[in-house]
Amino acid sequence: MIRALIFDLDGVIVDTARYHFIAWKKIAESLKIPFGEIENEKLKGVSRIDSLEKILNWGGITLSKKEKKYWLDIKNEFYLDCISQISPNELLPGVSKLIEESKQCGFKIALGSASKNAIPILKKVNLINSFDEIVDGTIVSLSKPNPEVFLRGAELLNLLPEQCLVFEDAQSGIFAAKNAQMKCVAIGNTFNLEGAEIVIESLEEISDIKLFISEYILKE
Repeated sequence: MIRALIFDLDGVIVDTARYHFIAWKKIAESLKIPFGEIENEKLKGVSRIDSLEKILNWGGITLSKKEKKYWLDIKNEFYLDCISQISPNELLPGVSKLIEESKQCGFKIALGSASKNAIPILKKVNLINSFDEIVDGTIVSLSKPNPEVFLRGAELLNLLPEQCLVFEDAQSGIFAAKNAQMKCVAIGNTFNLEGAEIVIESLEEISDIKLFISEYILKE
């Protein structure tokens, strides 16, 4: 039985993925490393330090620990500047309704994100009090597809992994959910996501969470 819903942040609750893209592109351009949509897709669900490591590997560049910290700080400054004006209007379609109705149905709600800025973002979009537990990059250190973020969420909720349903928009996040032995709903399209129980374009497609789970998640 599914007793909790665990949501990723970027691309599931708010569209901050585009702000990450802007920030990482600026960093890559400063280091003279080609960076576009294809490279950005490979960073979804990945921690800040691991994202920088990937970019440096693509460019064949080796930096000292001090230099890496410098670029990580610059990236975060770019990103924070982008999200400084974020508001509830930037919540993705169906998010508020699904969370509210799921809580009314008795489901526990958790966040499972690699972002270190999750809490300030949730405050800005007025969702901070909607989550029973928040697991973010300040709590876990291993990037998706490692299942640490989701397993930690289940632990804090006092539930077994198989009692949790994950909502993800990134391939690495889907793999993390499966590595945690959790069911997963992918947000996106069937052409670039695999491994989830079902792929939907938007959370708006879920009108009845209990019916949705029984028909598409526990159908076996």
